[in-house]
Amino acid sequence: MSQSRILVVDIDSVIRSGICSFLVTQGYAVAEAANVRDAQILMRKFQPHTVVLDPYHQSGDVGELLLQAKSGVPRIPVVLLESERRSGLRLRSISQDADEVLQKPVPLTELHTVLLRLSKASRTAGASAARPLKPSREVLDPFLGRSAAIVRLREISTRVLASESPVLIEGETGVGKGVLAKWIHQNGPRASRPFLDLNCAGLSRELLESELFGHQKGAFTSAVSSKQGLLEVADGGTVFLDEIGDMDLQVQAKLLKVLEERVFRRLGDVRDRAVNVRLISATHRELQELVRALRFRNDLYFRVNIVALKVPPLRERIEDIAPLSGHLLRGIVQQCGRPEMQISQSAMKALERYTWPGNIRELRNVLERAALIAETDVLREEYLQFRSAPGARAFAIADDHGTLQQMERAYIHHVLYAERGSVERAARRLGIPRSSLYNKMRRFDIPQGTGRRVSCELPSQAAD
Repeated sequence: MSQSRILVVDIDSVIRSGICSFLVTQGYAVAEAANVRDAQILMRKFQPHTVVLDPYHQSGDVGELLLQAKSGVPRIPVVLLESERRSGLRLRSISQDADEVLQKPVPLTELHTVLLRLSKASRTAGASAARPLKPSREVLDPFLGRSAAIVRLREISTRVLASESPVLIEGETGVGKGVLAKWIHQNGPRASRPFLDLNCAGLSRELLESELFGHQKGAFTSAVSSKQGLLEVADGGTVFLDEIGDMDLQVQAKLLKVLEERVFRRLGDVRDRAVNVRLISATHRELQELVRALRFRNDLYFRVNIVALKVPPLRERIEDIAPLSGHLLRGIVQQCGRPEMQISQSAMKALERYTWPGNIRELRNVLERAALIAETDVLREEYLQFRSAPGARAFAIADDHGTLQQMERAYIHHVLYAERGSVERAARRLGIPRSSLYNKMRRFDIPQGTGRRVSCELPSQAAD
């Protein structure tokens, strides 16, 4: 079957994400919009075969969007998602223009059935067949490379695919924890069900609870209607909680109940709701440190840590930089519309010398910036621009300048910045006791707190 294009328009980010994730697993090409104005632009650019629409939007005219769908050639079917206990003359008018009306919360399997029926009806009416849509950005293989560390990670990850146990993915920022989480879902028994992710960093307790568990109408001042949470939308699928170490302690207690009893309660609700999800969580922090500091529950730590996967940083898999760079560059030039590019030998050596505090994410950014400014189809060393943490000099592995003492001080300084000022993590990475690192910091006059200041703008520096 040719790949059909679906435009999902819903102001609720959790519901919108859940519907989109499910439709992607069913083979659809999906675009999403949070308001009518963005949807009208996507109608022209994305040219959907069907629109799934929540009519309650304060920005833009829903009627104009429906008219745009109806006046297209061929006509675009519209599936309307009605919220509970909402009615009125305007809604009845809009409903008359829709091809199908479903009540929220809509069962995803029912939505899929409706879309199949509308697609079949469109083909019968002489609509052109949907053509395959090429993804705008290729999903990166989490195991691309040949290092022993990445081969071992693949072996362990493959063994736990069929398990229903929670998975904890540990690793520094930018190593690809989210990519690995999606790979586990897409290759496991829940692949046909939704995959929803939520980053816990920076979210207040109230917002995190609302996004995760949902709320009832009137649960708080701005709760003008009931809302499904991420757990409810992802029922039967996988929930990925990134940066779980930043989760508020009160929310941790509620999450523990979900894992132990498979039930949860919306904010403001009085009844429990059953849920069946597999939890994958990720963190760049040391959760054991947070447990000792009483910032992470000990019982929750043991529940989320049943299967632990450690993604190695890029500096520990230097032999993987060449295949990773080649793969990333091919995708970059394709997106930019440029002819195929090659990486020169000197540029590859520079990439392998750099320690990559931002890991694969930083590698992609460096390659993308270089590809945009390159004047030839050979990516040379002078096109590479590296960025290091504020105040920290990019430490090159092959740097042979300075005395041994100067080199040692520079490397300790660099590791502290890479580990965001955590002496315990820096000592572990250096392979020395924490007390020894404190002694070296005093000897080299490196102040405590080095590496913690991250608010200033990152300077651009070339690798030595």
